Amino acid sequence: MAGASVTVAVRVRPFSARETQRQAKCVIQMCGNTTCITNPKLPNDSTKSFTFDYSFWSHTSEEDPHFASQHRVYEAIGAELLLHAFRGYNVCALAYGQTGAGKSYTMMGRAEPGQRGLIPQLCEDLFARVAKEGSPEVSFSVEVSYMEIYCERVRDLLTPRGRGALRVREHPLLGPYVQDLSRLAVTSLGDIAELLDSGNKARTVAATAMNASSSRSHAVLSIVLSQRRRDPLSQLCSEKVSRISLVDLAGSERADHAGTSGTRLKEGANINKSLTTLGKVISALAEAQNKKKKPDFIPYRDSVLTWLLKENLGGNSRTAMIAALSPADSSYEETLSTLRYADRTRHIRCHAVVNEDPNARLIRELRREVARLRELLRAQGPPRAGPEHEPPAEPPPAEPPPPAAVNGATEPLPPLSAAEAMERLQETEKIIAELNETWEEKLRRTEALRLEREALLAEMGVALREDGGTVGVFTPKKTPHLVNLNEDPLMSECLLYHIKDGVTRVGRVDVDIRLSGPLIEEQHCLFRSQPGPTGEVVVTLEPCEGAETYVNGQRVTEPVELQSGSRLVLGQSHVFRFTHPEQARRRREQERERGPPDPPPDWSQAQRELLELQGIDVRPGGARRWGHGGAMGDSCRARRGGSGGRRRRLRNSGR
Repeated sequence: MAGASVTVAVRVRPFSARETQRQAKCVIQMCGNTTCITNPKLPNDSTKSFTFDYSFWSHTSEEDPHFASQHRVYEAIGAELLLHAFRGYNVCALAYGQTGAGKSYTMMGRAEPGQRGLIPQLCEDLFARVAKEGSPEVSFSVEVSYMEIYCERVRDLLTPRGRGALRVREHPLLGPYVQDLSRLAVTSLGDIAELLDSGNKARTVAATAMNASSSRSHAVLSIVLSQRRRDPLSQLCSEKVSRISLVDLAGSERADHAGTSGTRLKEGANINKSLTTLGKVISALAEAQNKKKKPDFIPYRDSVLTWLLKENLGGNSRTAMIAALSPADSSYEETLSTLRYADRTRHIRCHAVVNEDPNARLIRELRREVARLRELLRAQGPPRAGPEHEPPAEPPPAEPPPPAAVNGATEPLPPLSAAEAMERLQETEKIIAELNETWEEKLRRTEALRLEREALLAEMGVALREDGGTVGVFTPKKTPHLVNLNEDPLMSECLLYHIKDGVTRVGRVDVDIRLSGPLIEEQHCLFRSQPGPTGEVVVTLEPCEGAETYVNGQRVTEPVELQSGSRLVLGQSHVFRFTHPEQARRRREQERERGPPDPPPDWSQAQRELLELQGIDVRPGGARRWGHGGAMGDSCRARRGGSGGRRRRLRNSGR
């Protein structure tokens, strides 16, 4: 395995509906492992040919004998990688191509039979082989982490409560890693499928002109496979640890073709930046192989993506790349660029080694590092008080610590200040604690995260499990929230918006609850949720200047405290009912003593009081008088006469 080249495959997809509608022509031809592309503007020009390890023709239907199905792609790429993983090698598969070329379909696929991608099939075969080969002498453990790189920031996709952007660090022994990234233990295919589904739902996707569900981030799924074997004669145990990295890259795109602007344009710029850096790294590594000498500089650190893939590109890994191609003539330039990109990757050679018992070796080297750092701190000044910073009982080893290995080359350790040494010491001790964590402790931590995720979703009104015979969305038991009201009863109470602790902003731009439509301002209003004098949460509505905001039929221009059952009209067509669970529960108990409770306020009541007090009809096609003044509003007020008391009763009658 030492010195093996990166395996490169290309796959061409069928025409999309957009390309079929435009009557696009196919510019890709495949014969064996050779892929050819023809310039549609210069048909007489010579056809460009490229040779790869695999060329998958998926442009036609399954009736075509040359058609490459999802299973065939997995058997050629995924099955080989899984075999190497069980032998103890690190492996990596990454999908590259322009937006809408079929990368996510190749890696994840769909739920329909025969449509599952490389990742679900690999996970299924992984656990099937674990169940087949497990015995009293051989045991397996599998751990999973899932992250996305969005706009050069790393986010954990498996954490119920988002931790924000995670920090990427580089350790002299471990190399680049993501600090505080969750690593969850799984014992079955169902466990990893649930985590995959949760992570995929948390990924950042958006619609562009070229792809209705375009991935706006790079996703990296890491599976750590540990094999422990015990020799029945010598009673000695050996361990192999393999890391399986499965990368779904976001697609490169041109702003004019994708039709992006604003946030989508910024996302595309960051995607193109990281992919450009990846291309520079691949070119530098390929050039180094051709010249048979070490390159002067490889820009790994120019992008978070290339920094984290440092070991998979020319390091200790068995790597495969699948380049997804668009067959349409309108994408000729992007497809040719992808083919050249893949052709350069073929020249990279990785130096994979069997990871035999790395934990024991790492713990030994990390403890030597701890001893060195403590000795450095002792020499620079008195140690801090506390058992965790006391000098070790045993003297440090006599031999000097070995230099750090970076991609196979040894480099001297740089001098450290006292603050840097203390930070490095705490970091190394934390890593030792994680490496010494038992399998049972990892399972308990994974179960605790799962329960926390379900509790958080249950509080938000989303059920993952059967709860009282219901599955799906239900009313939160503690969090104040808004539910939509509609003239059509079937469309009422279908949307639920939570009022979080602190400030929840509503409007069109940079808000927590985004609304659109007539008379909705960029910053329309905000809800302020904070504990009151009695400890109960009090929610206050604060309208922004000039925003059309009505509570129980009254136009509000100043902060107003909301009561459970209040009817809110925002803009011209958004009607909501505010619900405070604790107030509603207390009111139901009081009404139960007096008789059957009244039905909750609906759209008709909100429409009726708005029409009576403001002369506004929110029904489609109805008469409207929005804003201040107007003959209709004056005539309505003249017919009502002195209705101030009636107005106050309506305002204070919210449930």
